[in-house]
Amino acid sequence: MCGICGEIQFGNTSVDVAAVDRMAATMVRRGPDGSGLVARGQVALGHRRLKIIDLSEAAQQPMVDAELGLSIAYNGAIYNYPELRQELEGKGYRFFSTGDTEVILKAYHAWGTDCVKRLNGMFAFAIHERDSGRVILARDRLGIKPLYLSESAKRLRFASSLPALLAAGDVDTSIDPVALNFYMSFHSIVPPPRTILNGVKKVPPATVVTIESDGTRHQHQYWDIHFGRRPEQAGFTTDDWIDATLDVMRRAVKRRLVADVPVGVLLSGGLDSSLVVGLLAEQGASGIETFSIGFDAVGGEAGDEFQYSDIVAERFATSHHKLSIDAARTLPALQECIGQMSEPMVSHDNVGFYLLSQEVAKFVKVVQSGQGADEIFAGYHWYPPMLQATDALATYRQGFFDRDFAEYQQVVAAGLADQDWAGRFVADHFARPGADLPIDKALRIDTQV
Repeated sequence: MCGICGEIQFGNTSVDVAAVDRMAATMVRRGPDGSGLVARGQVALGHRRLKIIDLSEAAQQPMVDAELGLSIAYNGAIYNYPELRQELEGKGYRFFSTGDTEVILKAYHAWGTDCVKRLNGMFAFAIHERDSGRVILARDRLGIKPLYLSESAKRLRFASSLPALLAAGDVDTSIDPVALNFYMSFHSIVPPPRTILNGVKKVPPATVVTIESDGTRHQHQYWDIHFGRRPEQAGFTTDDWIDATLDVMRRAVKRRLVADVPVGVLLSGGLDSSLVVGLLAEQGASGIETFSIGFDAVGGEAGDEFQYSDIVAERFATSHHKLSIDAARTLPALQECIGQMSEPMVSHDNVGFYLLSQEVAKFVKVVQSGQGADEIFAGYHWYPPMLQATDALATYRQGFFDRDFAEYQQVVAAGLADQDWAGRFVADHFARPGADLPIDKALRIDTQV
């Protein structure tokens, strides 16, 4: 994880380098291994680096290619960058580093904004064209890597975190009433482009934003997910589905080994993370660093699942680390945990995940985990009812929403509860083509949003 930031001025005012520097400094935890800032004309790019691919100074960012007239600040990992590099070398491009950052830069020069369609990975980046002054902002297909925006009439700022934009200053921090409705109703999720603040937006997933030097812009979505049935899979047996799923999982785990540093695993002992460890071992990984967390028992109920993670660690001979969190540590960590959030988030595992991450960082910079598996494999409690649902919207709301609109109106000021924005959003999402059954509609919205 790295951190990117920048400012674009549309008038004659000089770019505020100090503001960009403040944004970058705010993201030191995202990138403790280095920092950089490049200002050219009306554009400044900032970067905080976490060294994962190409650990040399040749991969330092922001990266400038004087020959092509391009600069880039990038956060992410492109798993197919070696193949793309080979293709670009065949076109005559020369490389001075061995990482994925320069591949994106050359890919943009070769294919324009369509380059994002060739990138297999997670990313958020900003590319500045020296000669035209144009800036390109882009985000990966599922929005794994964040990208926030704040703007005024004469400038636009962007950053990997919302607090970074606040550090730059001149942000409207009043609460967006539409976002508040989402936050209080829709499992604390505020879909893009909104955030909880009126003065900050986020680039939607699978989106490219082109910003011209005069401030005019064009935004387009370059990809969408399809949850319909594929005709070629109509005759699949259970064994066929098992083989196809296992093949996809093997490829996914292997791709995420693309790094010049060791890769660990967050091992809860549950099905998802245990599968990741097993698949890594199957591919020849040995001495895998695995990490589990546990808490004090409460009311006779165990606060950890070490018995299960121990079985997996022993079976695959991992280098296993168990972090036991005393109850006295959780409350003091709460404030700091909240301070590191880009947006308000409500989850039972926030503090635990934060403390575990601190421990993991002592050993590895990259981990794989089972996060996201419940959205893909329908692991949550609201999915089984969707299989039999006759009213997809009502069934989903009953299982997923924190409160209905009538209750929401009772807990917020009258001026903040004029419409059921969250309900309307889900209804519109469910009405989109490409998801045939109620369960498909639920899985699609949970995967995308």
